[in-house]
Amino acid sequence: MLLNKDTNGNYTIRQLKLPLEIEKLIDISDPVYTFCEVMNHIDLSKYFVEKGYKTGRPRCDEQKLLKIILFAFMEHDICSLREIEKLCRNDIRYMYLLDGMKAPSFATFGNIIRNELTNSIEQIFMDVNTYIFEKEHVDLEHTYIDGTKIEANANRYTWVWKKSCTKNREKVFNKISLLIDAMNKEVLGYLGVKLEKREEYAIDYVSELLEMYKTGTNLNESAFVSGCGHRKSIQQKQYQELQGYLERLKTYARHIEICGDERNSYSKTDHDATFMRLKRDYMGNDQLLPAYNLQAAICDEYIAVVDVKPYASDMECFVPLMEKFHKTYGHYPKYPVADAGYGSYNNYLYCEEHGMEKYMKFTMFKKETTDKKYHEDPYRAVNFKQDEAGNLICPNGRKFIFKYNRHVYKNKYGRTEEIYECESCEGCPYKKECCPKTSGNRTIRMNQELTSIHQEVISNLESVHGALLRMNRSIQAEGAFGILKWDRSYKRLFRRGEKNVILELTLISCGFNLYKYHNKKQRFQLVA
Repeated sequence: MLLNKDTNGNYTIRQLKLPLEIEKLIDISDPVYTFCEVMNHIDLSKYFVEKGYKTGRPRCDEQKLLKIILFAFMEHDICSLREIEKLCRNDIRYMYLLDGMKAPSFATFGNIIRNELTNSIEQIFMDVNTYIFEKEHVDLEHTYIDGTKIEANANRYTWVWKKSCTKNREKVFNKISLLIDAMNKEVLGYLGVKLEKREEYAIDYVSELLEMYKTGTNLNESAFVSGCGHRKSIQQKQYQELQGYLERLKTYARHIEICGDERNSYSKTDHDATFMRLKRDYMGNDQLLPAYNLQAAICDEYIAVVDVKPYASDMECFVPLMEKFHKTYGHYPKYPVADAGYGSYNNYLYCEEHGMEKYMKFTMFKKETTDKKYHEDPYRAVNFKQDEAGNLICPNGRKFIFKYNRHVYKNKYGRTEEIYECESCEGCPYKKECCPKTSGNRTIRMNQELTSIHQEVISNLESVHGALLRMNRSIQAEGAFGILKWDRSYKRLFRRGEKNVILELTLISCGFNLYKYHNKKQRFQLVA
């Protein structure tokens, strides 16, 4: 083959040109420089343990991989592993972060997330926040709390209800009792053996019944017949029927155990997900779907703490969120501001115990503060007058007599309600307005401590400081969720299991704070 000696003919427009540094080709205001600023002030080596491998191919630099992952979540909020691999091959900013290292595959990113970041992601999130909060002088005393439900990565049509399992288990108990009667009458009575019935049947006890029946009747399971043309003996029928009930009891017990004491359902494809009502469109139409309750504490537009719980109610999520806040920053916020979903007797007393002011609305806060007719209703028990002895007096002058104290269900602080009954509602001209649905004397429930707490909450939230906090909560807390769900279209989880979901949402929160920090820096430079 002849070589072409005309070197000018080998020139192409895609030939290498100066400058050779990638940094010179990236705009000075690009987020990658802000990202590097934060990462350079964090010791990334402490998140990885030296494995000490002596054979095989050289391992990828884990610190560079971590930077690539965090920057991808900063830029795209949620990013697939294959997309990250593609960005490392085509995006000059990711090449800059790789610093000469070959672009890793998507499997490499998956391994480091699964094996390394699962246990250390919360520490990484705390270190990133520590640097940003010091630079921005973030106020951690005012915390804006809100929650939102995120659909789980699970089958939407396969779930288990705890109440259904409990009811079906009771039906099985009744069937076992009927079967035992039949066994004793038709078979065991002739052998001098009798099985004992119970109201509820434990799995171990049903197993003992099976063994007793098998021993008493000398059954041989290997001789059992099945299929068309074979007639089963009565002993085989009863034995296999009891076996079927035993398997059903085991199934119900497993379902109830997975649900636990505080959940009413779970998904078969993600046992940590609970079925909740989710808004599916802008009209507010909801649908029952497997989901997680995402809780976030916002400070100066940054996500300070993020938590995930499988509870549909926000009331149950307040205490774990505040405990996580205390574990992360070493103190409780002075002013935790939340909507009416968090206002409960337990949460108010929890705030008193830990030096936090009560700035969480209660259920009837809006009606109490805006509806004058409801607030001044003379037939409400809180508006009843008291005589010299402290007895409640209705508008008709009738006395309410104390009956008994009742413990409030699921109350952790021993809350009780005082039950009062009117001495006589007969012939009362105000009965239609006072108690139209009551046939006898009216009964009321009172808790003076809770009533005084509600008055304190109203006083706090109706002040100038409280009004500003309420306005900021709607801007910062709900605004953060608005960015995640609508601006970045993050409405469904990608991972399964509570531990993996926390990993995913913490990565997203890391990226959210980094991008927020970059935007604030850019706005400050423009103003300056």
